[in-house]
Amino acid sequence: MPIPWLQIIDAALGVANFARGRPARTENAEPQQLAESGGGALGHLETRLAGVVVAALREAFDRDTRRLELEREQIESERRRAERALRLELMRQAGDREIGRLRLVAGAAIASWLATLFFSARLIGGPIGARVALGCGWAMLLSAVAAGFMAQSTVADRLRSANGDNDAAYATVVSGGPLGALAPWLVVLGLAAVGLAVLIA
Repeated sequence: MPIPWLQIIDAALGVANFARGRPARTENAEPQQLAESGGGALGHLETRLAGVVVAALREAFDRDTRRLELEREQIESERRRAERALRLELMRQAGDREIGRLRLVAGAAIASWLATLFFSARLIGGPIGARVALGCGWAMLLSAVAAGFMAQSTVADRLRSANGDNDAAYATVVSGGPLGALAPWLVVLGLAAVGLAVLIA
């Protein structure tokens, strides 16, 4: 009886195909089962990862918001500091101008008093009215000098104590007060009294 070699070979190839094809099917079926189930370890892992990503994004947004708020507060603080420095500089400049004006008034009073000394020899020997007018003129000129110096010290003290926090302090710092306003009038009245003494003599 002849041996059916072709059938044996065909059976061996079938067994080999069967053995090779079965593991491939189980490997392909396992991911399909996991994907179809949707639950299990892979579903929980995806949910956890999504939660971690959302928490990280929320933390980054909160951090950026806090940083922006801090930067905004810092800019506002720097703006207030710059405004305060500008106000102080304006106060200082206005105070310097006021002190310069008061020095000019005091210098004019001193120069006027020294100029009247040239007329004093003629006026002192004159009538009593001329001497009284000359004495009143000198008193007013010397009072103008004193008022100018006192007003200068007042403005300087106010400038030293000014902090520039409020705008209301600006007007009080830059003014010499009543003495600063009175000093020029004392110079004018003193010169008028001296002129009257010259006319009387």
